Amino acid sequence: MSLLAKRQQPDTNGRIQHITPESAGWRFVGFDVYLLKQGQILTLESGDKELCLVLVAGLASVKTRQAEFPNIGKRQSPFERTPPYSVYVPHQDRVEVVADSDLELAVCSAPGQGHLPARLIAPEDVGVEHRGKGRNKRLVHNILPDDKPADSLLVVEVYTDEGDTSSYPSHKHDQEDSPDETYLEETYYHRFQPEQGFAMQRVYTDDRSLDECMAPYNRDVVTVPRGYHPVATIAGYDNYYLNVMAGPVRKWKFTWEKDHAWVNSDDYPANGK
Repeated sequence: MSLLAKRQQPDTNGRIQHITPESAGWRFVGFDVYLLKQGQILTLESGDKELCLVLVAGLASVKTRQAEFPNIGKRQSPFERTPPYSVYVPHQDRVEVVADSDLELAVCSAPGQGHLPARLIAPEDVGVEHRGKGRNKRLVHNILPDDKPADSLLVVEVYTDEGDTSSYPSHKHDQEDSPDETYLEETYYHRFQPEQGFAMQRVYTDDRSLDECMAPYNRDVVTVPRGYHPVATIAGYDNYYLNVMAGPVRKWKFTWEKDHAWVNSDDYPANGK
């Protein structure tokens, strides 16, 4: 099974990506992307899932059974590098999205069991941080981190400049009964500026029973069922990706690959060559 899901032509609802636990061969994460025209209406039933709707680009009005969030959105491109508007939708709910402009909408899903209310996640609610140093720097938008209410979902945006690496040093989160790790499935939704760009992403395990290297292009998705998963950008093209994670325990605990953990040390980048 390929770990790379290529962008598809929009279906009648504008959907260009459709990742389910069944199609990915795992248990928790679902991920869809819709490209909606201004005025188009999308209706979704959450069923036994909780949803996080991320406005990657464009404006929308969102309504659930109990709440309304009219006229949300601000950025017209993720490369404006401002935090997005998002909406959390609990399980057993119905949501209607009206595209107030052309809209790129990501729908993140995972099992929902609680009774949290639908809520708006505004840009000021998103934690912004800079990670790394040297050629390993990135900008992070923590949309739905593990210290904010949800049943399963973790959602984050990452920006990596041309020629830099991210999700690096190589790390993994695939152990269910470890004090040092949590089992989290993960998707990467890639965008590039300019749009014809691509990146290199490798997904691999210590024993190399899984070892795949892929070249995601604009609006492709890489699925990470286990193992390490670094991303390297290509000169001339900035990279954005939207990460969705979920597992049996809603905590992000990971282990660095020992060979490359030194990149976190004071020896890098001064003595890294």
